[in-house]
Amino acid sequence: MFKSILVATALLWAVCAYSQKFTITGRVQDVQQDEALAGATVELENTSQFAITNDDGIFRIEGVPAGNYTVVVRFLGYTPKKEEISLPRDTELNINLEASATITEEVVVYATRANDKTPTTFTHVNKDAIQKQNFGQDIPMLLNWTPSMVTTSDAGAGIGYTGLRIRGSDASRINVTINGIALNDSESQGVFWVNTPDLASSVQSIQVQRGVGTSTNGAGAFGATVSVQTDVLSRKPYAEGIASFGSFNSQRYTLKAGTGLIKDRWSFDARVSKITSDGYIKRATSDLNSYYLSGGFYGGKTIVKAIMFGGHEQTYQAWYGVDQVTMDADRRFNYSGAIYDDNGNISRFYDREVDDYRQDHYQLHISQQLSAYWNANVSFHYTDGKGYFEQYQQNKSFADLGLPPVAVGGETIESSDVIVRRWLDNDYYGTTFSANYTKDKTNLTIGGAFSKYDNARHFGEIIWAEVAVNAPIRHVYYDGESEKTDFNIYAKWNYAVTERLSTFLDIQYRLVDYKTAGIEDGQIPYAVTDHFDFFNPKIGLSYTVASGSVLYGSYAIANREPNRTDYLEGTEKPKNERLGNLEVGWRKTTSKYGIEANYYLMNYVDQLVLTGAISDVGSPIRANVGRSYRTGIELSGLINFNDKFSWNANLTWSVNKNKNFAVFDENNNATSQNTTIILSPSWIAGSQFTWKPFENFQASLLSKYVGKQYLDNTQNEDVVLDEYFINDLRFSYQFTPKGLDAIQLSALINNVLDVDYSSNGYSYGGVPYFYPQAGINFLIMVAVKL
Repeated sequence: MFKSILVATALLWAVCAYSQKFTITGRVQDVQQDEALAGATVELENTSQFAITNDDGIFRIEGVPAGNYTVVVRFLGYTPKKEEISLPRDTELNINLEASATITEEVVVYATRANDKTPTTFTHVNKDAIQKQNFGQDIPMLLNWTPSMVTTSDAGAGIGYTGLRIRGSDASRINVTINGIALNDSESQGVFWVNTPDLASSVQSIQVQRGVGTSTNGAGAFGATVSVQTDVLSRKPYAEGIASFGSFNSQRYTLKAGTGLIKDRWSFDARVSKITSDGYIKRATSDLNSYYLSGGFYGGKTIVKAIMFGGHEQTYQAWYGVDQVTMDADRRFNYSGAIYDDNGNISRFYDREVDDYRQDHYQLHISQQLSAYWNANVSFHYTDGKGYFEQYQQNKSFADLGLPPVAVGGETIESSDVIVRRWLDNDYYGTTFSANYTKDKTNLTIGGAFSKYDNARHFGEIIWAEVAVNAPIRHVYYDGESEKTDFNIYAKWNYAVTERLSTFLDIQYRLVDYKTAGIEDGQIPYAVTDHFDFFNPKIGLSYTVASGSVLYGSYAIANREPNRTDYLEGTEKPKNERLGNLEVGWRKTTSKYGIEANYYLMNYVDQLVLTGAISDVGSPIRANVGRSYRTGIELSGLINFNDKFSWNANLTWSVNKNKNFAVFDENNNATSQNTTIILSPSWIAGSQFTWKPFENFQASLLSKYVGKQYLDNTQNEDVVLDEYFINDLRFSYQFTPKGLDAIQLSALINNVLDVDYSSNGYSYGGVPYFYPQAGINFLIMVAVKL
């Protein structure tokens, strides 16, 4: 299999090595002030070929084949301009841009995203690519084919709780923002996509920066950054209805509508969605509801936009994996909710072993074009989250519930079966801000954020007990409160030293204060107070070898605080982590192909590494391991063979090691070993081969390979997650009946070869546990656009 992947990758590189014919040169300037516009993007529409203007506004695009093209020129704060050209020979253009009367919404995410001048590694996923794959599964499933990505689903079919890992780093180490506002939970630092189901239906674009990336807001990026931008202004009214149906009784219904631009000033958009599924794993049902509302004012050089989105999820718990013996007998078995008889055999399952959570997000964005060179953005946000998970607990000690023994008929009873609800109720609010300056050789961004995680209450209540207890209804048996303040400020500076050489400097200061105190389940008191001051510098260079060909290199230092589980589940107080990240790469883009090669080295000090175990609520348990590292090579490319065939592929080879991990033998004697970091495959490959035999029809073969992964840090060959190679088929056909904009019919056949595989796992007491994924299954989608 490795030979096939390497041969295919070599073929991709070889096919790309051919010459082009003509060159397009020109100058871009402000039409009113007659000044050159440095940093403008000049792109050939519907190709991957572009150039950036230099200090004198000059651009050059080489290797363009003969033909007719649309040249699109963009510069922040100016109205984009299109110009039709024909290429029978080398061509020179002079393009005048007018200052825009309406600032574009990209300014909201501009400060936290990488651009063509940024010497780091990133992948941009546009709206069209997102919607092609959006059958109602969570966003991690939609990003599955991006480089160095591994995704998983607790329910086994992509609906419900899902997760992603990038370069071996789990979700708690991946910074996620929506419109520049942090989505990561302040305490766990993870992202629970199930709380905002069908968010993808209201997304304009997603950028994935691998490694530390550029400065952003929220939790430190130790594996990657995922920047999500929601829908931007649609100037025309629209309405859309989407319905999906598929295996495991999966259903999805979405209604979207927008007013378009009213009187050149106002626009409103709305979406409601409902997704249900029985799940591949038994009883792993999902009942998900979500919404998205926005209203914007677009006047002069100002945008004021209010956004509300959120969801309510109810999922039957499927947090616990299954051991190999159980999986061999029944791959779909689910331990959650099991009730055992006196002989230790399962007699039945509790039907309300569910997770029930509601989360609502409120955002207000104000963007202002200050001049031809300056624009600014300030945003305010508030998130309200509240919910619980319900559990049937057998033979629960009254002492652990904070209750006295119960006397019944002269007998003292010290435990009982109970049903509990374990709650989280929190508020999260704050502001983000940025100012962007672009002129001549300089591109400068100054930004930051302040946020407060407040009134966060963790508590549990008893809603039923088999034995009558001396406690009021909904007795609270544990309780605690948390508070976290997060402030950061950063400056990013791109400077063009010469026409070909650009420098990049990014400096961030971040302050974190965290407090939590109370009594845990089991009546264990806890109190944590911690403070961190982080300085995170980044520096880099990019060099344009030729038009569309860029060499880049950067080095970044990042720091990150422990999460709640690290404090409460660890055997000693956790330390903060420190990372030094080197990225060196080359990317080449032409009208026919694009290719990128990247080398990375991520050196960690006191990395908090998964131990393989999980807590009683499914949270991974971690520990500091001293020094460790991740290093690897990432290759990715896109080639358009002709109008009918295209291929997008990526390949990652990596080494992920704990430098001196303490391994204990049966006599509890420790030896120091260099072991592979848990859940970090050495090989990851993705491929999308697309065939368009005729207009409006498309078929794609989507392939994913993930190598062997260890389920603990001892590199025990008996505790591994086997490699897997899966293939999906996707079909879409669009037609336009009278009176409608379009009807699109799509089908997705997942795991067409019906491979038995698991995408995640953990170990407990040296025994591996797995999360099996569905065999062959399908989803069918109908979208009607008015």
